[in-house]
Amino acid sequence: MTAYTIDFEPLGRREQCQDNETLLDCARRCGIGVSSLCGGKGICHRCKIQLLSGTVSGPTSIERQKFAPKELQKGYRLACQTYPTSDGKLLVPPESMSSPQRAQVEGLELSVRLDPPVRTYRLEIPTPSLTDQRGDAERVLETLNQQVHCRTIDINVLRNLSPQLRSWNWQAQASVRNKEVIALSPWPSRQLGLAIDLGTTKIAGYLVDLSNGHTLAAKGIMNPQISYGEDVVARISHVMGSPAEGTRMRKLAVGALDKMARELCNIIGAKLEEIVEVVIVGNTAMHHLLLGLPVKQLAYSPFLPAVSEALDIRARDIGFHIAPGAYVHLLPNIAGFVGADHVAMLLATEVRQADGLSIALDIGTNTEVCLASDGKMNSVSCASGPAFEGGHIKDGMRAARGAIEHFRMENGEVQLQTVDGAPPVGICGSGIFDILAQLYLNRVLNERGRMMDNHPRVRTHEGQREFVIVNEEERNGRPAITITQQDVRELQLAKAAIQTGIQVLLEAENRSEEDIKQVIIAGAFGTYIDVSSAVVIGMLPSLPLDRFRQVGNAAGTGAKLALLSCGKRTEAQAIARRVGYVELARAPRFMQLFVEATYIRSHTDKGG
Repeated sequence: MTAYTIDFEPLGRREQCQDNETLLDCARRCGIGVSSLCGGKGICHRCKIQLLSGTVSGPTSIERQKFAPKELQKGYRLACQTYPTSDGKLLVPPESMSSPQRAQVEGLELSVRLDPPVRTYRLEIPTPSLTDQRGDAERVLETLNQQVHCRTIDINVLRNLSPQLRSWNWQAQASVRNKEVIALSPWPSRQLGLAIDLGTTKIAGYLVDLSNGHTLAAKGIMNPQISYGEDVVARISHVMGSPAEGTRMRKLAVGALDKMARELCNIIGAKLEEIVEVVIVGNTAMHHLLLGLPVKQLAYSPFLPAVSEALDIRARDIGFHIAPGAYVHLLPNIAGFVGADHVAMLLATEVRQADGLSIALDIGTNTEVCLASDGKMNSVSCASGPAFEGGHIKDGMRAARGAIEHFRMENGEVQLQTVDGAPPVGICGSGIFDILAQLYLNRVLNERGRMMDNHPRVRTHEGQREFVIVNEEERNGRPAITITQQDVRELQLAKAAIQTGIQVLLEAENRSEEDIKQVIIAGAFGTYIDVSSAVVIGMLPSLPLDRFRQVGNAAGTGAKLALLSCGKRTEAQAIARRVGYVELARAPRFMQLFVEATYIRSHTDKGG
């Protein structure tokens, strides 16, 4: 046997693979989560990879059926059918990764010219004497002004400046933002930035080295505000009923963000005061609740934000305990519930510069959709709710160990894959998509979403029909994992909201689905879904699969770009001014489109 070194990208894993084991077997042995429902038989086509360098065994007959000649030329293969014949590098696409591995896609870096708002300067400060009795602050500014024009020092920096200079023997590093010293530290010290995507359900944080743009640590947590309601409307209603509750909700978010900053610093052994700049993006409601801004006007037509422009606020005024004079930059909002996270997603995906008609959507509890064509952009917000993340689904759960993440039915028999290959304990979002699509394709559900009594796994339990995914016997006597008729109704409403948003934007521009050249799917959850399943149920347009691109947490990536580049902040302002806002409920055919969208069928089936 010969062992070859294989790099698995974008996971950053380098492993030794034997020449007598398939790339899928190698990945499994090394704990790399490559999807496969069929157990490596080449039937499910889930384990698609792309050979970037090196050589492998020739394409099998199965692969020649799966891939077009051009795809094979580009290196696309099935991992279960392919053996290494040299050292090489593979790309594992997002759709081929298991759920925990996919989360790493959020860490992909985009190239940007570094132009952070905070710059650092080394200071060798003349020591005081009887003949040089300048104040310590003046001494710092005069030394600093030999390198850059700087006018003032933040008051919190001043409060510790004198003892620090003496303990550092008059050698220091000044962090300067907009002609102000916002931090003073020993030379040399790290200059870190924190980018945060403040989602309705989840919060993603990224700790970034401002000197080179590298992401040093990333972390995702649940938004603790969820205890006040699963969607933004419920939280706004709660705050409107009691201003004191608004304060409590704001403190929950601030506490979570401050704790996240500490934990990210702990990962790399950094100090909180090394964080000198923060960028936060979120929808308009999350933005306002974090800052303690009034939200009542968001609940009533014309749904106006209290502020749309980008903001720069002292971090300490929000509640962060980082560098003494650090700022938090919040990207601009657009309108209604289309906020800074949508701007960040558009900034990262550069959809505004794409040729032809493009759709970009960030799928989550609150889903934003943008239609872009020839530089013109219109966006809409869809309240898709928590169903796709397991909320309101009887056996729904997050993408944790044992969650069913992929599902297929072959000849009436079920095939499923769980996170980490563990015994099934529930169903996560990507599995829910698959189940809905497969039940429709196998005629267990009709196009209206009614569960038919035509399959041995369909039964009536506690007064409603349900389809048994894993029965009690298979779970050693524990309750069965099922999808119920009520679950189906929840999913119909969730997918209909997104489908309607896309159709409203197309009709507003007098365009059709066939005109769409690309569909960009963003959001951590958007990366998990099987696009083909989303097309089957009609949520996404019925287009060739090569027109879809899953890009991970693009809002988080946009926040990182704004953290590293003042030019990107200017671009974000320009995007926010250019995007037109369409109020979904006021669209001429909204109700008709929504009712049609509740049907479980692909767009090409309509009228058939």
